[in-house]
Amino acid sequence: MTIKLSGDYWNNRYIEQQTGWDVGEVSTPLKNYIDQLENKNLRIMIPGCGNAYEAAYLLQKGFTNVTCIDISPVLCAELEQRLGDKGLNVVCADFFSHHGQYDLILEQTFFCALNPALRIAYATHMNELLAPGGKLAGVLFNCDFENDGPPFGGSASEYQTYFEPYFTFKHFTPCYNSITKRAGNELFAVMMKK
Repeated sequence: MTIKLSGDYWNNRYIEQQTGWDVGEVSTPLKNYIDQLENKNLRIMIPGCGNAYEAAYLLQKGFTNVTCIDISPVLCAELEQRLGDKGLNVVCADFFSHHGQYDLILEQTFFCALNPALRIAYATHMNELLAPGGKLAGVLFNCDFENDGPPFGGSASEYQTYFEPYFTFKHFTPCYNSITKRAGNELFAVMMKK
């Protein structure tokens, strides 16, 4: 049986401020990616959005159709209060039960928060959520962790086995612009739905 980390688990992490993955601002690789996007009407989704720095940055840059999904009700209520009036669509739900069509999905520490047994389901569901020609872009860890997770690490060759049936890799290289504490341990990927 596959273990899913519950909304209660993530609620408690936020309440107890055990958010070591939170860098306090939009991640540099995603900021640089967002900066080169021209179509402000793209339907963009960020799953497992956490404090949604990337979403706030998108809204600041004039993007008009941004959806964040998270399983933590405490976090979703805070996001609704902070960014709801700025146009952010906040969905409090399990990613795997969410349905919609998006042009772009941004990945930032959601994949590594999931039990590795869910990685094929993640790739499949990402493909389902993307419109024809849609892209999945973001950062994946390129290392293993000593703890039992989350976060859960992995390697480029492992990730390719999950994604290649559903996506064409447009970009998949080590990050040159990671934050200092993650330098050398991240991959940046841009994948197009097959």
